[in-house]
Amino acid sequence: ICGCVILGVGIYLKVTKDGNAITEKYLPSFELMISIGVIIMVLGFLGCCGAYRENRCLLLLFFILLFLIFVLLLAAGILAAVEGDKVKGFVEEKLKDLTPISNQPQNVIDDMEKLQRELKCCGLMKGPPDWTKIPDSCRCNSTATENKCTGGIYQEPCYDKIITYMKSNMNVSLGIAFAVAVIL
Repeated sequence: ICGCVILGVGIYLKVTKDGNAITEKYLPSFELMISIGVIIMVLGFLGCCGAYRENRCLLLLFFILLFLIFVLLLAAGILAAVEGDKVKGFVEEKLKDLTPISNQPQNVIDDMEKLQRELKCCGLMKGPPDWTKIPDSCRCNSTATENKCTGGIYQEPCYDKIITYMKSNMNVSLGIAFAVAVIL
C-alpha cells in the first residue's frame, strides 16, 4: 500500500507539475519518487508471496532487500541533513553556467522570467547585470519595498530565493525519507 501511495503521488506530481527548466535541472525529479514506489511495490509483492507460500527463500530475499532500502534511506537522509550546505555551492556553480541569461535557449529564458515574476527578483547571481537586455519581469511597481526596487527594477538576484526554495523542499524530502524508513 505504501508503494502504491508513493507511486500514485509521484505520477500525480509528474503529470500536474509546472515544469521549469532551471529548478527542474537541479532539484530531485519526480521520476525518483515513481521508481521508489515501484521498488517498494515489488518488494511488498515478494513479501506477500513469501508469507502466503511460506517460502523461506522469498522471505529472506524480502528481508534483505527491505533492510538494504532502509539503510539507504537512512543514509541518504542523514547525509542530506548533515551535508545540506554543500548543495548550496553545487547549485551556485551550476547557476553561474546560465549567465548571461540572454544567451540561453528560449525555454530557459521563459522559465527565468517566470521565476523572476513569482520570486520578485532579477537575474541569477549578480542581479540585473546577468541580463544583456533587462526583461519586463524584472520591473517592479510602487508597492515593492525600497531596498529591493531601485529605478523600477528589482535589484535582488534570484539565487538566494532559489536556495531558500530548495531548502524548504529538502526538508520535505527528508521528512518523507524518514517516514518511509520508519514504515519499512
